[in-house]
Amino acid sequence: MGEMRELTVALVQMNSVVGDVGGNLAKMTSALEFARDGGAQLVVFPEMCLAGYPPEDLLFRSSFLSELADANQDFIAKTQDVLAVWGYAYAEEALYNTAVIAFQGTLVGQLHKHHLPNYGVFDEERYFSPGDTTAIVRWDDWKLGVSICEDLWYPDGPYLVQARHGANLLINISASPFSRGKQQMREQMMGTRADDAAAYLLWTNMVGAQDELVFDGQSTIFSPGGQVLARAHAFEEDVLQVTLTRTPSQHRRWIDPRWRLNAAEEPVVQWVVTGNLGRAHSPQPPRLTAMVSDDEALYRALVLGVRDYVEKNRFSDVVIGLSGGIDSALTACIAVDALGAGRVHGVLMPSSITSHSSRKDALDLAQNLGVETRELPIADVMAEFMEVLRTSFGNRPIDLTEENLQARIRGTLLMALSNKMGWLVLTTGNKSELATGYSTLYGDMAGGFAVLKDVLKVEVFRLSRWVNSAGERIPHNVLIKPPSAELRPDQKDEDSLPPYEILDKILAGYIEDDLTADELIRAGLPQDAVDLTLKLVNRNEYKRRQAPVGIKVTPRAFGRDRRMPITGRF
Repeated sequence: MGEMRELTVALVQMNSVVGDVGGNLAKMTSALEFARDGGAQLVVFPEMCLAGYPPEDLLFRSSFLSELADANQDFIAKTQDVLAVWGYAYAEEALYNTAVIAFQGTLVGQLHKHHLPNYGVFDEERYFSPGDTTAIVRWDDWKLGVSICEDLWYPDGPYLVQARHGANLLINISASPFSRGKQQMREQMMGTRADDAAAYLLWTNMVGAQDELVFDGQSTIFSPGGQVLARAHAFEEDVLQVTLTRTPSQHRRWIDPRWRLNAAEEPVVQWVVTGNLGRAHSPQPPRLTAMVSDDEALYRALVLGVRDYVEKNRFSDVVIGLSGGIDSALTACIAVDALGAGRVHGVLMPSSITSHSSRKDALDLAQNLGVETRELPIADVMAEFMEVLRTSFGNRPIDLTEENLQARIRGTLLMALSNKMGWLVLTTGNKSELATGYSTLYGDMAGGFAVLKDVLKVEVFRLSRWVNSAGERIPHNVLIKPPSAELRPDQKDEDSLPPYEILDKILAGYIEDDLTADELIRAGLPQDAVDLTLKLVNRNEYKRRQAPVGIKVTPRAFGRDRRMPITGRF
């Protein structure tokens, strides 16, 4: 073979379904054929794409691992004249998070993930053993260094050893979940890695949602100088195809002590690929899809989270309690954009306390969205409950009990519709309410999926205004009226909570940044608000443990991200 200076690569950004090995294999096969037809010579898939990510305790099932192994062999046989790299769970004496490299129906080599994340939502040390081998794949003039997700985040990770051994094309397969502002941070870090190595960097990310996680895609190709050359679409499947030109290696940053190490002391396995290579039909210029704004990214993450949870769990429709408030309005917009209006059902459940304007706002929202609605008044049901409980309650004054009863009646009605119709109940509570316990167990917390579980109230307002930026979908009155649970006359959220502008700053600092009360107060937040907020957060862990699963969109969401004891004094 002659010297190959140009190389057409394809990054396959796919939406895997955990456990659907046959479906994932079929999707990979289709993408491989599509990329080959487009002239790709190197095709790269995401981390754990064959199993789906994260497969969790499916990895303890020998039948699942056997099915994976069979599918892996099937895909190796399909590679033909394309060099392919993909993610797989490899079981030998131990279990590894593995990158497989294959060509012409033959296994070239396998690399195991070195750095296993074991923080936040990640439990990889529970399942995998760390790899300790670094390798380079030699393909004509190209020297490929393959790594897996977290291995690239470490500045002294395997990529650096590969670069010192002459790698001019780094490949990182990844399943990196979305959180606010993460893409900017990722691209800055990966650009630095490419620049340090003086090598092209192909970063292939998973897309789609799995339970609470959303993978945003945005797979990216970096130049040897660290610039973004091409970027795939956000929040949708994509094949990013680009022709790269090999150039003489840039001068390494010799003043960096990392380059002074003796490469000979770092053994690297080298696999040489030989045989007839596929040839690019024509050079593929870079496609640089624009990075989406923070508000659009957050909204699209929520839409994708709902769509995949509903579709992958085979629900036909969803049902939402429409109160006329902003949380249910935003939830309804997200559901309609995820599934279409025909699969979204709204239920109005007015009580004797529900205002005329709230009922009108809920009906106007439904009309704007084209959502089918039904009205189930609860005043008579509430009266029956109070009659049944009258003797037991005696002369005790009206308090939160009566407020919670209304919420629980509504939750019961929604769950009845869910059981009868097979619809999934989307709960509408936000992170501010869940944090402070400003919610009712078996009431507004009753449901199957919590759309806004990780979205603070101020963000709910901001996203709602963003939704309306292209035309009014959420009625204007919903955006301007003071938030209220409407469980007692003239009730407002701020009767029980600090103003959301203050509350949410405290919650973000305490939950996401682990700041203490003193640190929050020194940051300028009012002491009385800080003391009340932290007290509410700490005493309502028992409620959060019973909340439905919801979409993670911040660096630290409730659930697997933040695991606090229910019983304790802290």
